[in-house]
Amino acid sequence: MLTINGTVGPSGKYLLTGMPVDGNVHAWLKLSFENKTAGTNLALYAGSDADFNAGIAGISLSDSGGPGFQFLTIIDIAKLSGKVIYVLREVGAANANFTVAIE
Repeated sequence: MLTINGTVGPSGKYLLTGMPVDGNVHAWLKLSFENKTAGTNLALYAGSDADFNAGIAGISLSDSGGPGFQFLTIIDIAKLSGKVIYVLREVGAANANFTVAIE
């Protein structure tokens, strides 16, 4: 398992994958997502580089709820093929800390 701790700053977005997912196989990807900052709401998405750069939603993988709530997403890797995974701030203006666990 891999755990990523990050902060969505002034840009309102955070790129998790440095290159698109290579999903030419059918296998399950498990993602656990948690927002750690009160007064903000974050969302986890998969989309194109252009989606990320524009700060727009792609495929919704998870919303964050408030601090203390962890949400599990289980998805076939093939559905993410060619997409990057990223976090967008949907509510609030403060820097927002989050954790994503990937298995």
